[in-house]
Amino acid sequence: MIVEQLYTGCLAEAAYYIESEGEAAIIDPLRDPEPYIAMAKRNGARIVYVLETHFHADFVSGHLDLARKTGAEIVYGPTAKPNFDAHIAADGEVLELGRVRIKVLHTPGHTMESSCFLLLDEAGREHGIFSGDTLFIGDVGRPDLAVKTDLSREDLAGHLFDSLRGKVMPLPDSVIVYPGHGAGSACGKMMSKETFDTLGHQKKINYALRADMSREEFIREVTTGLAPPPQYFPKNAVMNKAGYESFEDVRRRGVVALDVEAFENVVQHHKALILDTRSGRDFAGGFIPGSVFIGLDGNFAMWVGALIADLKQNIVFIADEGREEEVVMRLARVGYDMARGYLLGGIEAWQAAGRDIETLDQVTAAEFARRYQSNPDLNVLDVRKASEFTSEHLEGAANFPLDLIHGNIGQLAADRRYYLHCLSGYRSVIAASLLKKQGINDVVDVMGGYKALAQTALKRSQLRAPATML
Repeated sequence: MIVEQLYTGCLAEAAYYIESEGEAAIIDPLRDPEPYIAMAKRNGARIVYVLETHFHADFVSGHLDLARKTGAEIVYGPTAKPNFDAHIAADGEVLELGRVRIKVLHTPGHTMESSCFLLLDEAGREHGIFSGDTLFIGDVGRPDLAVKTDLSREDLAGHLFDSLRGKVMPLPDSVIVYPGHGAGSACGKMMSKETFDTLGHQKKINYALRADMSREEFIREVTTGLAPPPQYFPKNAVMNKAGYESFEDVRRRGVVALDVEAFENVVQHHKALILDTRSGRDFAGGFIPGSVFIGLDGNFAMWVGALIADLKQNIVFIADEGREEEVVMRLARVGYDMARGYLLGGIEAWQAAGRDIETLDQVTAAEFARRYQSNPDLNVLDVRKASEFTSEHLEGAANFPLDLIHGNIGQLAADRRYYLHCLSGYRSVIAASLLKKQGINDVVDVMGGYKALAQTALKRSQLRAPATML
């Protein structure tokens, strides 16, 4: 028996490969089917099942392309109603895979079709549970992401309590919990950085699995403190349920080299957004006016989903040479299928053609500290989440969360200078690009963000202060 976790940090998502006697099952695959096909081919195995724990909201699953390419059967738990052929398993149904078996456990709560897959080894022992978004390490799935339901989040939380107590917690403490996500995912609120654990240990440390917890306490704790879900979540859930365009077609349309003139034509005729995926430092050094920075070397997919409202938005992009296909793939993972090509030769080709560029002012943390100490009235925007800001922040700074930026830009004045920072420098460059695109041009990025500021001569009292919120 082989069990492999395939973890993707950008999405904090875990897919799984299970193999026995030349037969393989893939659980919750990402959009591009090729890595799973290649893994099975290396092992001389055949993929027979694609197991989906639920209709995912935070990414577009690869179930359709993977099933089409391999002949594997797509399996959901009870009550799922996809708009394509799939096996809807009964609660307790057992799937044979080589010499092991996989038992379907219907665990409604995160969504009503949510199910876990319990792996029974060659001796019939309960080895591990692939818990999807029902149970995380240190947390449970949030109960407010179900699509088109008349149930309240309190109703769903009640179902989740019953599922955990009735189906998961009675399993042996030795069972390994293989969750669908880790820290950084918006599908929970306090997940551990660990990506698997024993059920017994989770019973000791996971707040939602306390033995003495009443149903009412569970509902209250699970529904308290939930941030609004990213805007793309319900749209991805609909794609996973209804079906979507083949990734091969998405790749064919998106990985197209465009010279400067062709690039401009696509922008004009298709009203395409210009997305710059290089490093923040490279973007600051010169970028196409009106372009938006979201760097590949960060939580690219999450921020694309949070900040680009329309999944059908036409996109052209700038990427480091050799990473063009990666851009298209990572856009498609969260449902942005309308990439229409990249700028051949990058920003250098743009400049060589005599086109205008803009730059972004940046200062080191030390230089910012010097300016701040001589003028504490600087307009400082901290673009981290409200929870990060509340924990610790620079005195006098205003919280201007990146994920809420579109609704808050109107509060800024075009004739003022703003200093922007986040935790480490990634989000602040994204924010600066969006502000410049909207005509707030006098912005300065503090390189290295709050981490770097904490290493400067700023007093600790200046880094801990009552919150100022925009």
